[in-house]
Amino acid sequence: MALFVPKDRKSLFRQFLAGMYDAVVITDPSGHILEINPRAEEHFGYQQEEVLDQPVTKMIPGLTPEIVQRIRKGLDENRRVMIDATGKTKDGRRFFCEVAISPIEMTDPDDLVFTIRNIERRRQIMELLRAKEDAFNISQSALFTCDTDGRFTATNEAFREMFGIASEEDAKGLLFADVMTDDPLPANFKKALAGETTVTGIVAENENDDNEEVEVVIAPCRLGRKVRGVVGSVIKI
Repeated sequence: MALFVPKDRKSLFRQFLAGMYDAVVITDPSGHILEINPRAEEHFGYQQEEVLDQPVTKMIPGLTPEIVQRIRKGLDENRRVMIDATGKTKDGRRFFCEVAISPIEMTDPDDLVFTIRNIERRRQIMELLRAKEDAFNISQSALFTCDTDGRFTATNEAFREMFGIASEEDAKGLLFADVMTDDPLPANFKKALAGETTVTGIVAENENDDNEEVEVVIAPCRLGRKVRGVVGSVIKI
């Protein structure tokens, strides 16, 4: 029968570092690099031997020795510090990142571990979402979104003006059935929940008691394959 031989702590620690999703840089108290994990090599384009004993500013330019010392003092009261920073790769490319800094005892009790997460893609997604939100808000078409219960979750200014709703908060207190009462719109809402998109011409009465024709598009809002709500537009023809 084979005997289980436990590995030494350093070997287990290095296996742990190798399996981490985030880039990890370990430095001495002055911010000089002692070790990096494979993810850090992948993110920054350096092999470990290229950065040993180099200042951490080689990879995170904003982390100057003065900043590192200030962070170390802050760690006396808080065992972890989070900062937004910019990483710099070997070829000079820069990327936005989140850096968590905490103490670790390697060769010195005041050694530091920098856990670095690339948030470039997250920022790009957020910027795209903000651009879509801006387009939604300034559109001259009346636009809306509802949850599966038929309650409005978002409306733009054109929609609120068209239906005489004072504010976004007021709109969120209303149901689709409270506002879009003309047939076949209630039925079309149910079709959207079932995954169908409908386009319907409606003759409606405006604020001047005049009739005007509008086109109402109601479509499912999907997350993956599942319908999470309904989106729509109302356009004067």
